[in-house]
Amino acid sequence: MISVVLLGTGNVATHLYNAFLNVDAIVVTQISSRALDEVPDADITIIAVADDAIAEVSSKIKNGFVVHTSGSVDLNNLQNATRKGVFYMLQTFSKDKKVDFHEIPFCLEAEHTNDYKLLEILANSIGKKIYSISSEQRKTLHVAAVFVNNFSNHMYKIGSDICIKNKVPFDILKPLILETALKIKELSPEKAQTGPAVREDKKTIKNHIKLLDTSQQQIYKILTKSIQNGN
Repeated sequence: MISVVLLGTGNVATHLYNAFLNVDAIVVTQISSRALDEVPDADITIIAVADDAIAEVSSKIKNGFVVHTSGSVDLNNLQNATRKGVFYMLQTFSKDKKVDFHEIPFCLEAEHTNDYKLLEILANSIGKKIYSISSEQRKTLHVAAVFVNNFSNHMYKIGSDICIKNKVPFDILKPLILETALKIKELSPEKAQTGPAVREDKKTIKNHIKLLDTSQQQIYKILTKSIQNGN
């Protein structure tokens, strides 16, 4: 039996808590980061709060093995813990959207071998894609994730804005969005690239730019140039 204390009530903490509740070999307690004077000891204490709050929250607890769930915060940012680790899940989490933990990569790090093995057991209890990732590797992964998730989603937002402005249903674009994502399972991003930029179709590019507002034009030009330069 593994005892887990989960500090936080946000998206990541909520999904983790619900997942651990369904595992017989885990006893999980969820506590708000505002109630740090009530934190019981546990085999693993998981801090799932905003990145800039990790150091402060960790400094106020005295548990032995403490880990955080951030993609961009160094393991050494944990304060006061005698044993430190990271339990990072590379996925986007929203409270109202269920996730399949079996499809989520768990990026683990710990200072000691036994602690890492404990994190492996915990991750395997709800998932199956486990990776040993250092703090430096995790930071670069997080940057890459921002490009493939946050920035790509913003492109969907711009596409949606264009559709709304021109009274076209955004639903028409959804099959294309899905096919673009699925294609990466079989092709590298470089080989999957299509469109006027990679074809050097200057006439189409010029016509597209005319249809956009100023901020959209800037983004279009930057991305077009990046594609053409192979960046």
